[in-house]
Amino acid sequence: MRRSLQQRVAAWMLDCFGPVIPFDKVERNHRFFEESAELVQSLGMTRADAHRLVDYVYDRPIGDPFQEIGGVNVTLLALCEANGMHNSFAADMEIQRITRPQIMSKIRAKQETKPKHSPLPESV
Repeated sequence: MRRSLQQRVAAWMLDCFGPVIPFDKVERNHRFFEESAELVQSLGMTRADAHRLVDYVYDRPIGDPFQEIGGVNVTLLALCEANGMHNSFAADMEIQRITRPQIMSKIRAKQETKPKHSPLPESV
């Protein structure tokens, strides 16, 4: 039986980073937000719109994490559909890319230089 996408990512995280970083919620929040911002930037969202949306979200009550995960997944799939992209294929291609030894080495090296719990992925 083929492992799920989440199981494959979890295995990669442990292999790449060991037993601590994969479970660091602050780190995972920062990296998810960074990747999300990079995605919408690549699709044309402006910095000004991003800032307006951050203010809008943070001015509202905090949501339920389980429901928000569902919302993120549904919205990502809708975004893929609107842009003619295939989510599962893109995820499979990314897992294949990041499991290459030379890419894992680069990711590990970048992780080692990051300030712990900084929202920025590198020292500024």
